[in-house]
Amino acid sequence: MQKEVGTVISTPEGPTTTHFDFVISDNRVRKGQFVTVDVPTGKVIGSITEITKANRYFERAESVAEYEKTSPISASFPVSEWEYSIASVNVHGLLCDGQTVRSTYPVSPGDRVFEAEPEMLKKFLQLDESGIYIGNLYHHDLQIKLSLSKLFQKHLAILAMSGSGKSYLTCVLIEELLERPPLSGRIAIVAIDNHGEYSGFKNTQYGKQTTVITGKQFKIPYRKVSPQMIREWIPEMSASQYRELVPIMQQLKREMKQSGSPFGIEDLIQRIELDLNDKKKENIKRPLLGWLTELALLKVIGSSDSHQFEQFVEPGRLLVLDLSDIENQRKKQIIVSYVCRRLFRLRKKEKIAPFLLVVEEAHNFAPEKVEKHHALARAPIITIAREGRKFGACLCLISQRPVHLATSALSQCNTNIILRMTNPFDIKHVGESCEGIDSDMLNSITTLRVGEALIVGEAISSPIFVKIRRRKSEFASKGKSLELLSKSFEEAKKKKEQDVEAFL
Repeated sequence: MQKEVGTVISTPEGPTTTHFDFVISDNRVRKGQFVTVDVPTGKVIGSITEITKANRYFERAESVAEYEKTSPISASFPVSEWEYSIASVNVHGLLCDGQTVRSTYPVSPGDRVFEAEPEMLKKFLQLDESGIYIGNLYHHDLQIKLSLSKLFQKHLAILAMSGSGKSYLTCVLIEELLERPPLSGRIAIVAIDNHGEYSGFKNTQYGKQTTVITGKQFKIPYRKVSPQMIREWIPEMSASQYRELVPIMQQLKREMKQSGSPFGIEDLIQRIELDLNDKKKENIKRPLLGWLTELALLKVIGSSDSHQFEQFVEPGRLLVLDLSDIENQRKKQIIVSYVCRRLFRLRKKEKIAPFLLVVEEAHNFAPEKVEKHHALARAPIITIAREGRKFGACLCLISQRPVHLATSALSQCNTNIILRMTNPFDIKHVGESCEGIDSDMLNSITTLRVGEALIVGEAISSPIFVKIRRRKSEFASKGKSLELLSKSFEEAKKKKEQDVEAFL
């Protein structure tokens, strides 16, 4: 049985094909709830955007003020009998023969309004029973399970201010991907972890499916470094310097193949010293040697492999690249740049499984208005965003400052999960970047609690508010609470003083 919640009314603004209002007959109706109206061609489905209360006895301020001088109005008039509530509804579409189509004719005043039933919402929202379970739809007993392809193939962005639950939500998504059975289709997960948020998966029930590589362990093998990569990592390099560099690197790689021994960037520096000995080339040689020496000092390029993506990037497995032990931002940029290009190249050759690349703090790796030498990873991230969906290279960008994230990357994310956000510039940017978000939804973003999210885009047929499900794995990230940090510091200091006293 459908549950009746009100009656459509006529107002100066409607009903229209996109909006209508109704008088509430059930006080359990809430903002954000989905409702339906039966029409000859099917069922019109909409969501409640706002609820207002009215009472004719309190419409005129001067009358209320005058009566309240002597006694409350409720003592003289039956005010409770004249109170009523009106709900404003945005129409999302028409459900006709199991298909969702655009509503082209308004509902009629006097039509009955019903609460949307779970089975109807499943069809309307195009949920997938074997999909990714994110959480429950607000004000409805309905699990939100999104199609793997719709959620990830055209890329995903998770946007929120710090402390709103971005990492928690990402852990939920990773759990769902790690638990998927082979028959449902599994992908690999690679997480660029800037703060050690996901390394804890190694110590949970998903430990056997998880590999963690720290930033200091990660080395880029010199034999896989091309002149084009060097040029991207050293944007200041001129065309003439690049022309001199290419044949030297090619010759060095030929010698490396013949000798069978691995070479490193130090060998490249020595060879440039020898080959560019002409005084005429001094202006080319000196800056080139300086830049390459700086690159060598980062200790990011090694003589041999420290990892094998072909081994770790497999269906149903998680590879965490933990960069929390690296302070140098340029080193992080170079590592992320290489990882993006390498993964995409291997995927195009089908040497690794289809994968989801999770990039934490994406605005640091793909910033919008920053010079090239501060955004070395921006170009490869944008490449995956633009071309990855054809090859099964999926991207999940996580950012607390979407206004600083490259628009060309964010615009390619066809699904957005937005948690609490209060910065007006970020909210405005989200409203301009994400299709399907209206002003009411933007206003609601500022009032979301931790663990509440707005999902909008390709993965869902209509924007919805969701309560994120609880995580199945419990582990502590590297970040500790302020109370624990201060307590540990004082205990360590006190112990040190006691040791000094005991020694004296």
